[in-house]
Amino acid sequence: MVPPPGPTPANPQLIQQFLSSVLSQRGPSSLPYSEDTKWHIRNHLVSLTTAYPSLDPKTATFTHNDGRSVNLLQAEGTVPMSFQGVTYNIPVIIWLMESYPRQPPVVYVNPTRDMIIKRPHAHVTPSGLVSIPYLHNWVYPSSNLVELAKNLSAVFGQDPPLFSQRRPNPNTNPNPNPNLGHSSSAISNSGYSSYSGYSGSSGSVTPARPAIPPRAYPPSPYGSSGSFSRVQTEDPNEVFKRNAISKLVEIVHGDVAGLRKTREAEMEGLFNAQAELRQRSEQLSKGLKEMGDEKEGLEQQLQMVLMNSDVLEGWLRENEGKARGRLNGVDVDDAFECIDVLSKQMLDCTASDLAIEDVVYSLDKALQDGAIPVDEYLKNVRSLSRKQFYDRATAAKVRAVQMQSQVANMASRLSHYVAS
Repeated sequence: MVPPPGPTPANPQLIQQFLSSVLSQRGPSSLPYSEDTKWHIRNHLVSLTTAYPSLDPKTATFTHNDGRSVNLLQAEGTVPMSFQGVTYNIPVIIWLMESYPRQPPVVYVNPTRDMIIKRPHAHVTPSGLVSIPYLHNWVYPSSNLVELAKNLSAVFGQDPPLFSQRRPNPNTNPNPNPNLGHSSSAISNSGYSSYSGYSGSSGSVTPARPAIPPRAYPPSPYGSSGSFSRVQTEDPNEVFKRNAISKLVEIVHGDVAGLRKTREAEMEGLFNAQAELRQRSEQLSKGLKEMGDEKEGLEQQLQMVLMNSDVLEGWLRENEGKARGRLNGVDVDDAFECIDVLSKQMLDCTASDLAIEDVVYSLDKALQDGAIPVDEYLKNVRSLSRKQFYDRATAAKVRAVQMQSQVANMASRLSHYVAS
């Protein structure tokens, strides 16, 4: 059971000051809402009280099913509904739980002593808990209290959750029909506009009877249903204090919004840097893979070089003794023997090219010294140049053929080495 809270402001300006004050409190008396949602809660309640002045915000103690008690905000008052062309006011309490506005509020109908909850009802339990589709489909941040109140009015207009009952009047004649002893009627002393309900057995609407004189009843177990009141004469210091707190709250919210924008920009920059670093990491991984492949290729070439080195060392060991025995009687021209026709042709062309170079150089010196005439010098140079051109062209063709043969030989050796 929740005790009725104290009075709070009834006009829009005082309601805003009241909400700013209670939501800005710190310490043990602070409300259990997260800091990033308090501004939304304040705006939701201000919009609700603007659209429905009969709903007043206040703080009260809410007791959970597990026995925990917590100080929460609530909006208590009446929600208008239209039933059979007549507008009635349904007393409700809207509790803003700790997880609001990310989770829907908890709504109770708040019947007075002369009102009864209809049983069964599709959207209201016997304890007064309201369950409508809007609460089940609550989506943050689009859902709000104003739309909730509109949906409550629409749902209650289709199936009213309360009806008023009147105790039997001892001054009236006894009713011969016992089923009509508790017929529903219009009650005027409840503080809300009421409507004719349903009879106890047949469900038919009974005609309204004269209103019972006002009678004082104990407060509802859900809290007081009256409007908030405040003494008009207030201490100027208190008014200044509330205004200062409201101004500080607005400044703090502005600073928080600016800080949030700055942090969002910084986070965006960090995300961009992260994406660039991820791209560079991929490039480095690709480069490492290419370097690994190149390393494997170089290792294979190294193995080939080592194999060729072993072959050359074996040939040197085999022919070293023979070279020592024949060194004194070997002719310079016979020191090297070509292994094939192409090598011999390449050797002849290279020797002829170098010899022509020497002859042309000697002719230049002779011409400078005046040993030979110019016409003879030109004739000899023309003939030697033609011969040198043919030798160099032949050497280039032989070199190309030798290169192709060498590449083919290396490829065959590599394939054989890899297969082994």
